[in-house]
Amino acid sequence: MRFEGCGTAIVTPFRKDFSVDEENLRKLVRRQINGGVHFLVPCGTTGENPTLTHAEHLRVVEITIEEANGRVPVLAGAGGYNTAEVIGLARELEAMGVDGLLSVTPYYNKPTQEGLYQHYTAIAMATRLPIVLYNVPGRCGTNLEPATVARLARIENIVGLKEASGNIGQMAAVLNAVPDNFSVLAGDDSVALPLFALGGKGVISVAANEAPREMAQLCDCGLAGDFAGARAIHRKYLPLMEINFVESNPIPVKAAMSLMGLLEPVWRLPMVAPKAENLQKIRAVLESLEILERVNVAAASAAN
Repeated sequence: MRFEGCGTAIVTPFRKDFSVDEENLRKLVRRQINGGVHFLVPCGTTGENPTLTHAEHLRVVEITIEEANGRVPVLAGAGGYNTAEVIGLARELEAMGVDGLLSVTPYYNKPTQEGLYQHYTAIAMATRLPIVLYNVPGRCGTNLEPATVARLARIENIVGLKEASGNIGQMAAVLNAVPDNFSVLAGDDSVALPLFALGGKGVISVAANEAPREMAQLCDCGLAGDFAGARAIHRKYLPLMEINFVESNPIPVKAAMSLMGLLEPVWRLPMVAPKAENLQKIRAVLESLEILERVNVAAASAAN
């Protein structure tokens, strides 16, 4: 299976008692599918997976699979700094029926390029699932270099890369080094458009949590080579893409979704609510894009 287009790095909603809000999670998954996204990515950075227990991680993925019901693929988060534990999680997720794994580079212990290669090779050998590598050096402290990606791309079930280095030159180098059927996906909404121009296949999106239809349309245009259409959407929604990182992700996106009435404004420590001035900036962006107005109209329509 290949992962292309708009994949939503879906948030994990919590109740006020900090438990997982399963009812709202189901609603969020349905909203994404109805918005036309191409695949779903539960339990990634945006899903606050570092503070989910093992049982909660599996439950969030299980709910996502249930609600997706085969309509879109589910690419579940399965990464970490302990290779043996990642393998164990990968096998559990495979048994649950996920369509693929998104595996972030090991963080904190800072492996060498050879260590990264051996880490991902061991995971790939332990599961039949397609694996999308995830490079985010700003969070993990290590960079998955293009030459290492090229080596890993030769392994049959390593099928793609979420590239969140922010380095367009590195993305171009990766695309030059991997086969055409290897999916290079943007890890940042704001670079999805230029990555399409280089031959990328999509984005694992934060902004799709707020605007699934629009981000899916951007990707549809990008995949079709309609760069004028993609550029129009990109320019309109760039303020949303940027405000989602006014503080550490997923603080702003969950604040925005709370303003939209989609979830409770609850994060697990060490994530906390945004500063008051940043919350006002988030609200201003949502108002400028008429997102709050559209949500209110949809809610009123559903109530009637």
